[in-house]
Amino acid sequence: MSEVGVIGAGAVGQSLSTLLLTTRWCESVVVTSGSGGSAAGLVADLDDMREVTGSPVRVVHGDLERMASCDAVVVCPRAEFTNRASSDIRMAGLAANGPLIAAMGREFVGYRGAVIVVTNPVDVMSRLFAATSGCDRVFGVGSNTDTARYRLILARLLAVPTSAVAGHVIGEHGDHAVICASSTTVNGQHVPVPLQAVRDELAARPRRISSGIGRTRCGPAGATLAALEHALGHTDGVIELSAPWRGEWLGIPLRFTTGHPTVCIPPLDPGETRQLDAAASKIRSAYDQLHQTIKETTA
Repeated sequence: MSEVGVIGAGAVGQSLSTLLLTTRWCESVVVTSGSGGSAAGLVADLDDMREVTGSPVRVVHGDLERMASCDAVVVCPRAEFTNRASSDIRMAGLAANGPLIAAMGREFVGYRGAVIVVTNPVDVMSRLFAATSGCDRVFGVGSNTDTARYRLILARLLAVPTSAVAGHVIGEHGDHAVICASSTTVNGQHVPVPLQAVRDELAARPRRISSGIGRTRCGPAGATLAALEHALGHTDGVIELSAPWRGEWLGIPLRFTTGHPTVCIPPLDPGETRQLDAAASKIRSAYDQLHQTIKETTA
């Protein structure tokens, strides 16, 4: 049994906490947020759900200090800002969310549990949290959601069951996502992937969700739950998470065995390799810019 801390009571925090109450492996959920009122409200709502459904999972309104005893912590707060970007949408949160995540990371120096970062741009924020906290088990959610969408889209385009599709989306959780078309299979066989149609739908899908319900929540919450199950050793398998690889932070497939990850990059063709290098360069540049800004403002 595991105790999970959830930092942030917004869209993803709410959806994730709801999912955690349905698991068999979660003993308790500790919720905190920048606004104590939102965390307290979420805890009260979850208590109602717990009573109605008979869930054995306890729900606690805590603080960052209380999180230190959790087996895993999910970092999903969002700074107050208006995202007016029409492209590179996730990167628009860099300046606003960076100081928040850096300050939070400093509160977790010495923490030994697993950390799952959700806040965008998630590849940069995962690296920033790891750097400021010193934690060595930090993973970012993003590429797992992209991969799930890829499999759904490709299955629909090829008129096959989703379970028949095996493939990955890696690199950045954003405009520099790399579709690993050259290693994608359907029923174990390599197939030509209609890349432009896939890219168009991958770009349109989050906008469609946001225009309908305000913000993506269920997909990222499900990906976060899967990340927790793998990182805490409750399930084994491959999942795409942002993690350090060859000096960079990228969304990459990790094979977890009893909570221990091993990098398992699929074979890439020359074009995909160039795209992955470009994604790494973009993420590194954004991190360096943010790190310098934070350093100057806290000096």
